[in-house]
Amino acid sequence: MMSLTEQMVKEYRRRVFGESIPRIRKCLNLLSEVEIWKQPNSEIPAVGNLVLHLCGNARQWMLSGLFNIDDERNRDAEFNSRGGWTKAELHALLDQLENDVDINLECVSEKLLHEIHKVQVFKESGMSIMIHVIEHFSYHTGQISLLTKYYTELDLGYYSGLDLNKK
Repeated sequence: MMSLTEQMVKEYRRRVFGESIPRIRKCLNLLSEVEIWKQPNSEIPAVGNLVLHLCGNARQWMLSGLFNIDDERNRDAEFNSRGGWTKAELHALLDQLENDVDINLECVSEKLLHEIHKVQVFKESGMSIMIHVIEHFSYHTGQISLLTKYYTELDLGYYSGLDLNKK
């Protein structure tokens, strides 16, 4: 039987590395370089901004908040960028994030999950930090998927081949 710590790490990898990041990659591949930086209006960030934001958030919460690695995040820049990153560079950011977080996930312990860590203005348990990042990825992956469907008018096929009506 797996420990709760092992289950938490496994679930993080499944939800972020196995679901959200592959879906974001699929969307990036379907969009043109122009569509990646297109904003439907001033209140909806572009797909590129959302990718920058997810990478910045996960680095700040997981790598800095949980694993005490220096925090160099500039949150405002994630949303203020109006381009300057190619599709390939956004893929590389996701690659680097996944690699950096995955290596550190090997250090997760029950103690680390129970300890309180400071992130931004918050004090969170390690468990809460991991849940936050899973939820945050899921939320913005949904936005990226919606924008991709809007621009391409395609079914993204995330569940193709699965009978979701099966009981």
